[in-house]
Amino acid sequence: MSLGEDGYDEDHGLTRTRLPEGEGDAYGPRRGRPGRGRAGMSSRNLITVVGVVVLLIAAIAFANRGGGGSDSGDAESGEKVTAGATAPSGVKPVGGKDGGIASGFARTQQGAESAAANFAVALGGDGMFRTESRHAIVDAIHTPDAARDLQGKLDKAYTTSFFRNLGLSDDGSAPKGQTFVSRTIPVGTKATAFSESEATVEVWCTGLMGLAGEGSTKPVAQTWFTMTQKLRWTNDDWKLASSEQKQGPAPVSGDLRASSADDITNAVKGYGGFTYAR
Repeated sequence: MSLGEDGYDEDHGLTRTRLPEGEGDAYGPRRGRPGRGRAGMSSRNLITVVGVVVLLIAAIAFANRGGGGSDSGDAESGEKVTAGATAPSGVKPVGGKDGGIASGFARTQQGAESAAANFAVALGGDGMFRTESRHAIVDAIHTPDAARDLQGKLDKAYTTSFFRNLGLSDDGSAPKGQTFVSRTIPVGTKATAFSESEATVEVWCTGLMGLAGEGSTKPVAQTWFTMTQKLRWTNDDWKLASSEQKQGPAPVSGDLRASSADDITNAVKGYGGFTYAR
């Protein structure tokens, strides 16, 4: 993985999102036909904002390279996996929470998929931008060996220059009057390998990233990516051993009017997340 000075992951493609035309409110209504006119921010800033979720997952994948487990897509032994629609099954997904993150997953294929979805949410959240909460997240969802190897590498990835390129303060906080948004939303899961000790799960996700507020030069934008997570049954629960990501699948963008800065800010503060279950 090659990371430029502005934090752009040069080895992974990024989904671009159309922004409002003109130099006014970046959250104002779109004018003209898609793809025409000037964007309200530079393409360099657009790449940085839209690609951050992809970058963070790529950083984790990079830090886990060479980590334990087979690199093949199949577990060494185990049951034949089957695809199915993502729909409620009626089975309770988790037994509890660890630091606010779902835990106590069933030792089943469904349990592994539920774990992978919730781990994707944790890794793509704004808690990863604060040292204390990032350490807690990494410890909660990874195997002990993976967590020890990952902590220092992630500390080096979240640098002052990285924060500045996102429009954040040196400590990763949002400027006064603005709200930093970083959310990952799983769309579906698929187990490609499963045994009682190991599982490989793909999680198709969409993500939101940017600064909501009047005067923001990096408005909240959307990206699509798929995470491939290798899980191990550790201490009576599924834990993350390594993960990697790739761009898409991405749908065609709807030609919708962008909401105001206040609407985005209120939505972020007013709508909480979920515990996900396969």
